[in-house]
Amino acid sequence: MTYPLVRELAADGIAVAVTCRVLKIARGPYYRWLTGPVTAAEWDEALLTNVIHDAHRDDPEFGYRFIADEVRAAGIAVSDRTVWKLCSQRRWWSAFGKKRGRSGKRPGPPVHDDLVCRQFVADGPDQVWLTDITEHWTACDGKLYLCAIKDAWSNRIVGYSIGNRMKAQLAVAALNHAVARRGEVRGCIVHSDRGSQFRSRKFVRTLHWHNMIGSMGRVGAAADNAAMESFFSLLQKNVLNRHRWATHQQLRLAIVTWIEHTYHRRRRQAALGKLTPIEFETIMKPTQAHAA
Repeated sequence: MTYPLVRELAADGIAVAVTCRVLKIARGPYYRWLTGPVTAAEWDEALLTNVIHDAHRDDPEFGYRFIADEVRAAGIAVSDRTVWKLCSQRRWWSAFGKKRGRSGKRPGPPVHDDLVCRQFVADGPDQVWLTDITEHWTACDGKLYLCAIKDAWSNRIVGYSIGNRMKAQLAVAALNHAVARRGEVRGCIVHSDRGSQFRSRKFVRTLHWHNMIGSMGRVGAAADNAAMESFFSLLQKNVLNRHRWATHQQLRLAIVTWIEHTYHRRRRQAALGKLTPIEFETIMKPTQAHAA
């Protein structure tokens, strides 16, 4: 940090020898630094820091060990300790970790405005989608995460993704699954809470790629996404809490079976005129096409 000052003073006409004597530093190292202000080690550390920052920004809930895994997956050999040191110096903590230092820090601003405003209705298919993530423990394999997307028109789960990590990729996979099943979704509003997965660059890029529009509720306001909370409550009562699940595979199969067989095809809903989501779409889609 001292060498740039010496260089600036030398440019103003103050002799290097005088400055070095006053600052009590040797001239030799200064001249060596002058020929190469950034060392190879400093350059490598800067590149590594950029990769770590990108991994942290994409998945803010990751601790330094998971970030180290992501960095190594990108082809850079690095130890967990080095990643911890760089994260600690820059205060890049996991969103789920213990709060350090700055108390009362508010969450970051949403990347989208709230376009739904608790009006969980739509005039036709693929106009408003609602999404959220839930989790459940298994005895042997730990937590399993589900990201689901529901069409506000028919209450059908149009896409979902199940995984053992709550990463941004979980939400991206669910969105891509929904788009693949529904086809043309240009202009559809995708409403979520302010979870880091939905604020990630990966998810926002995917929305833009499909020409969809993002929407977000407020922090700590469950009612801003109450329709998805209602679906997860049903899932909790009918699947998650009915048994003690041993493995991810068992719970994954139970979730998919309940969504595709029971919720879509057997569970009649008062809001749909006592029809199931599949029946409602089958009956109403021809009407929608004729009205168009």
